[in-house]
Amino acid sequence: LKLIGGIVSPTRGSVLTRGRMAALLELGAGFHPDLSGRENVYLNASIMGMSRAETTARFDALLEFSGIGDFIDTQVKFYSSGMFVRLAFAVAVHTDPDVLLVDEVLAVGDEAFQRKCMERIARFRKEGRTIILVSHSAAQVQELCDRGVVLKDGKMVFDGQVNEAVAALRDVLEGRRVGEKPPPEPVKPIEVTRIEVLGEDGERRKSVEVGAPLCIRVHVRAREAMPTWATGFSIDTPTGQMVLASNTERLGVELPAIAAGDAIVGIPSSGLHS
Repeated sequence: LKLIGGIVSPTRGSVLTRGRMAALLELGAGFHPDLSGRENVYLNASIMGMSRAETTARFDALLEFSGIGDFIDTQVKFYSSGMFVRLAFAVAVHTDPDVLLVDEVLAVGDEAFQRKCMERIARFRKEGRTIILVSHSAAQVQELCDRGVVLKDGKMVFDGQVNEAVAALRDVLEGRRVGEKPPPEPVKPIEVTRIEVLGEDGERRKSVEVGAPLCIRVHVRAREAMPTWATGFSIDTPTGQMVLASNTERLGVELPAIAAGDAIVGIPSSGLHS
């Protein structure tokens, strides 16, 4: 991205670009700490090729997008990192770029600001602008992109449709050659077929209030009779961060023997609290 953005020069070969470019790589890299936010907006916009009149015409929209309010006239050296990033992102997306280079910067800011950034980038895409996104988030790539390139050790190993690119990335991460079929999984003597969360009344729930009793009901299928067995669970955030995990042995819940076929086991909330 730095090569495409002109931040560094290639040791050989050339990179050709066309149109105005905005790079969301090291946000605020061009900000001067002793200048106010307002002064830095005009400075950065001029670096990106905008005239003072163009910047003035878009300034109010830029300030509203950043959400930093009256701090716009404070020296940026007194900004928090979040305020710094908000203003830098606002400048970049309000310079009317033809090409937008995006690194992992969408992981910054609160949820509302991240959503606003994603919406703006999605709007750019709909308007036919070119967006080059580098990310470790497969979901983010699938949401925003229609072409994917996978790099391994600095070399391109895949270039094509985005869902196929995500599959190629998983091949690389798991040490397989791109397109190589994964080895067959070993046959499991018992597998989970369904999980339900029940409230105090025994009814299925999609959400549970903090502190309210609950029961985790696990449906399993055994290929053979299981005289002794255990099951575990975890509760994760939407981003995959584990916040709670345990299992029936740790909770002191003794599971009955099951015959071959389908069975159901419930883990009560009394176990979860112990």
